[in-house]
Amino acid sequence: MNSLRPLWLLLSCMFAVAHAEAAEQALRVLAWPGYADSDLAAVFEQRYKVKVEITLVGSDEVLRSKLTENHGSDFDVIAANTAEIHHYVDQGLLQPLHPERIANTARQLPRFRDYPRIPDIVVDGKIYAIPYAWSDMGLIYDRKQFSQPPVSIDSMWDPRFQGRVLAFNTGNHNFSLASLALGGDPFRIGAGDFARVTDKLIALRRNVLTFYALPEEAAELFRTHEVALVFANYGRQQLKQLRDAGVDVGYVVPREGALAWLDCWAISSAARDPALANMWINYMLEPQVSRALTERQDLSNTLQEPPDASASGRLIWLRPVEDDQRRAALWQRIVSGERPPLRELQ
Repeated sequence: MNSLRPLWLLLSCMFAVAHAEAAEQALRVLAWPGYADSDLAAVFEQRYKVKVEITLVGSDEVLRSKLTENHGSDFDVIAANTAEIHHYVDQGLLQPLHPERIANTARQLPRFRDYPRIPDIVVDGKIYAIPYAWSDMGLIYDRKQFSQPPVSIDSMWDPRFQGRVLAFNTGNHNFSLASLALGGDPFRIGAGDFARVTDKLIALRRNVLTFYALPEEAAELFRTHEVALVFANYGRQQLKQLRDAGVDVGYVVPREGALAWLDCWAISSAARDPALANMWINYMLEPQVSRALTERQDLSNTLQEPPDASASGRLIWLRPVEDDQRRAALWQRIVSGERPPLRELQ
């Protein structure tokens, strides 16, 4: 019996180490604020007896930096915009997903399960992301100044509302809007079309009251300057903000469609436990969790139609543009009142 003591001690030590490692198991989540609130994460921790380590980001640039550092080995599951997903796939940072292993995808609205129709989440026939949160960027209008809701993006250029239109201060979206208004591709402006799209944006600058940066700024301008129309970069979050302030406003998706962003959950190619990451995505799609996202963040989830479903229309999911640096440089000239030199438009 004494000869068995060393073996017993060795097995006991191995068991203790394995138990300690199991107890320390953690799911490392990289996400946006409001996507993984601590109370919701605590439920997941208790249910699966794991620790959830959450890292929050505030911009796509920070998200890229954190995920690419150490080639994604610092995280198991991430939340990213569809416009970023393809980039991460190309960098080898994500692994294919199998929605049939994530039961709650069956609860999602049909358009969010039609993966091939959602840009940039299917690459070479493989699915790399599951939709989670979204917002369209439609038009908010003052009901007192419109006998009928506006129907077109071109309403932003309507001279009848000169000085009473608000647009967002960004090059990417405004070039996309102008291209869309002209009947072009919002994300791929050809070299020969930049002059025409730029002229359209110069005309917009002359028609707006100003270009805003924050939703609170837009709300204050709306109330104090009898604004008629707003391009809602923050979508229905801005609509709720104005209605909560007692302003009688409506919201529409114009006939050309509305630019929209769609954030998805994806699993890092270096995930330590892909099955656990699948469980996290499945948990995020539970009705009470998705409802919490909408109630707390004023963002739409993928299980329910937005409250003002009558305003829904064609959504144009954001995609990478042909040259974001060029758009940004031209926009700075436009918004400052300069006409870009012809050589910059060719």
